[in-house]
Amino acid sequence: MKRTLTALLVVLGVLLLSIFLVKVFSGEILVRRYIFRIGGFELRWYSTLILTGFLLSYFLARKRAKKEGINVEEFDELVFYGAIFGIVGARLYYVLFNLRYYRSFWDVLKIWEGGLAIHGAIIGALITGFLYIVFKRPSFSFLQATDLFTSVLPLGQAIGRWGNFFNYEAFGVPTNLPWKMFVPEPYRPVLYRDYSFFHPTFLYESVWDLLVFFMLSVYYRKYRKRPGEITCLYFLLYSLGRIMIERLRVDSLMMGNIRAAQLLSAVLILLGFTGFLILRSSRVSKTVF
Repeated sequence: MKRTLTALLVVLGVLLLSIFLVKVFSGEILVRRYIFRIGGFELRWYSTLILTGFLLSYFLARKRAKKEGINVEEFDELVFYGAIFGIVGARLYYVLFNLRYYRSFWDVLKIWEGGLAIHGAIIGALITGFLYIVFKRPSFSFLQATDLFTSVLPLGQAIGRWGNFFNYEAFGVPTNLPWKMFVPEPYRPVLYRDYSFFHPTFLYESVWDLLVFFMLSVYYRKYRKRPGEITCLYFLLYSLGRIMIERLRVDSLMMGNIRAAQLLSAVLILLGFTGFLILRSSRVSKTVF
């Protein structure tokens, strides 16, 4: 009975969301960036959804850590530092590619307005995790920690991408496909000012992230043999989707004529694929880093 009720609620939620998206994508409904406003304060959808995604991922990872006999106090401490420097990395990565738009240090701090890059967050969190393991010597290894985080990270990313939806950002080039998304003129790039409908690339990535989350969850429960396998699979699977979706976006961070996300995704695909093969090899010890 309980499962049936849960299934019905999920179906109802998906149906209502689909109706809402149809209205927004057609331009009948225009979304706003904030949930509510009191004076000069705005509670933004962007920051709220990213926080929601992070907290849900954290609680799932913590639950798995308990099952593996990991000291949760040490785990929580690592999450605390990783979250702080992950945000710092995400913001720095984005700002460095868009320095011309930031006139003051205060502008750099306004992360609630958008402007975070997942690759920067991953780099910041990995460096923090490595340093924590080296200096604190906790009860778990570096690869155990990265497996826990990367096994749930795609779920947080899938939720966080909806912040882009409410900000009218991270959309793709103009299209006439049935699922095209209306973007109000103030949010359109100058090059595409005369177009009204665009690829909802935020939605593409959100769906892909959910698929990656389910694939990693199944592998984590049934097939994982050594620490690091989940991390490598995350790099491989997430990057495969990102490298394809990124080519549609109109707001990519650029390194000359190369999209930074595609370049880094290509590197992560290579690292993930190579690392996974090495870890699955029978010649490798089960105690890896």
